[in-house]
Amino acid sequence: MSDTRTPPARRGAAASLGNLEIGRLLLEGRAFFALIVIIIVFSILSPYYFSVGNFLTMASHVAIFGILAIGMLLVILNGGIDLSVGSTLGLSGVVAGFLMQGVTLNALGIVLFPPVWVVVILTCLVGGIVGLVNGVLVARFKVPAFVATLGVMYVARGAALLITNGLTYNNLGGRPDLGNTGFNWLGFNHLLGVPIGVLVLVVVSLLANTMLSRTAFGRWLYASGGNERAAELSGVPVKTVQVSVYVLSGVCAAAAGLILSSQLTSAGPTAGLSYELTAIAAVVIGGAALTGGRGNVRGTLLGAFVIGFLSDGLVIIGISSYWQTVFTGAVIVLAVLLNAVQYKRRPKARSNAAARPPTPQPG
Repeated sequence: MSDTRTPPARRGAAASLGNLEIGRLLLEGRAFFALIVIIIVFSILSPYYFSVGNFLTMASHVAIFGILAIGMLLVILNGGIDLSVGSTLGLSGVVAGFLMQGVTLNALGIVLFPPVWVVVILTCLVGGIVGLVNGVLVARFKVPAFVATLGVMYVARGAALLITNGLTYNNLGGRPDLGNTGFNWLGFNHLLGVPIGVLVLVVVSLLANTMLSRTAFGRWLYASGGNERAAELSGVPVKTVQVSVYVLSGVCAAAAGLILSSQLTSAGPTAGLSYELTAIAAVVIGGAALTGGRGNVRGTLLGAFVIGFLSDGLVIIGISSYWQTVFTGAVIVLAVLLNAVQYKRRPKARSNAAARPPTPQPG
């Protein structure tokens, strides 16, 4: 009678393969599993954490980081970095506050109070201009992204301080007789019980995911981030893509600045300090590679929720803000280490496919 039992060597190989698949699943889904662990731990530590009201409040905080992180994701997918998003957020809030206070035209002797929709458009335009400066410096003048955006970060923050003279614009609600009310709508209103800021995050995420997964621009972005030289030889407009992602990052920062100013009902020149690090952390925790060409919107959103829910959970249980900084830094370091493990055996471009753009990752 023949022995139909599986040989020990084959059983061992199958077990090793199974363990490898489980390990890969845990590694690639680390942001999701980390979020579940955070929710469970803080729900045990505080009776106030696990509630619909608290989740909506935390989500409104996450919306600011999430919008910033999506803009940062586009830049990182391109192999760059944008250190100016926090300052752009602060400058955008200041511009919105300045417009809401009224624009004095001395030559005509009048004061203009633009409606809120004009304020939103002009503020996003300011963010786009800051991003355009970054993109031109990086794409056209070949300034390293770290240096270019670091310089623009200081310029934008200095401009915000000059506009306000170091002060803060308060009372941004507007006046009915001036026709400029409604600024508080972004920060305080709800639609079907969901904060407007969260809905803005959802819309931005859907648009970014559609762009990355279903448009030629998305394919160009992954291609230029994965192998810039090969993408250029394949006909990808690499410089146009570089400029575009920085402009989009600036617009996202401006949108986040509008939401933050609306939530605070004030606009100060110091708003958004260190927010660029939080945005980078969300992208890295979400599994994007800092070398470019790998990452998606879904992972970035999970990374933003991990940071937001962790920070708010620490506040709820009474942990010092100093320790919050320590925990956030530790999470960033751990995420970078896990990214190194995940991508260390995945070369950016195979020698036999150097000129073939990488396949876009679905969001």
